[in-house]
Amino acid sequence: MKKVFICENTMTGIYSGIYDAWKMKPTREQVGVALRGNIEQELFCEYVESEPSEKKADAVEHMIQKHLGMEAYREIYHAMLSHNTEKGNAVLGMMIEARNIPNSRRIAEHLGNEDVCKVFELSRRVSNEAHFFKEIVRFRELSNGVLFAEIEPENQILTCIAEHFANRLPLENWLIYDAVHNMTLIHQREKHWFLVTGEKPDREKTALYSHKERQMETLWKGVCESISISERENYRLQRQHLPLKYRKHMVEFTQ
Repeated sequence: MKKVFICENTMTGIYSGIYDAWKMKPTREQVGVALRGNIEQELFCEYVESEPSEKKADAVEHMIQKHLGMEAYREIYHAMLSHNTEKGNAVLGMMIEARNIPNSRRIAEHLGNEDVCKVFELSRRVSNEAHFFKEIVRFRELSNGVLFAEIEPENQILTCIAEHFANRLPLENWLIYDAVHNMTLIHQREKHWFLVTGEKPDREKTALYSHKERQMETLWKGVCESISISERENYRLQRQHLPLKYRKHMVEFTQ
């Protein structure tokens, strides 16, 4: 009977589920990993709760880095940030496939395997979205001098864009809030960034912009309007380059 380990949708939770499944030394058909709240129950399956554990997660990460290599580890890490509910299953399947080949570090060459292909596909989507948000994140200076930005990505990309903004704004205090996943990326001046989950920002404070910010917003909107040529406006092409769903938190599209 197939055994499916139910885990929470976090990096620690999924790696813990993979750890519990891996201990069985299974074939691909014998085990699976399912995210709590996203289970489509099948016949002839035993469902087991997997408790999240940092120790389990660290063990799985170390095993991936050692036996699959850092390149594969980076692909798996990005895939784990995906909103796709099958990501845990795909990573487990990729690890089982790597165990069955002569050189596990060449797992990236086995794209004919469904799970390996799925991991690389999810990784690519997460990386592409992270790259896109590096270009469209818009900070606003609050009355207390902190730079604040809000985004609504499909995937959990905050850790993917953290170094980008930390390198470009090292002398600023700034926050990026992911409203979809309720996560906040926080950077203190001349310090390293860190991630906070489950805490929503104070909306009264984040709505109080500095006088300088309001002036700069007016100037920026004026620039956008002045460089536009009405005879050449192509809204269909604009939506291809910048879909409407990303414009909600961009200064140039707010009233």
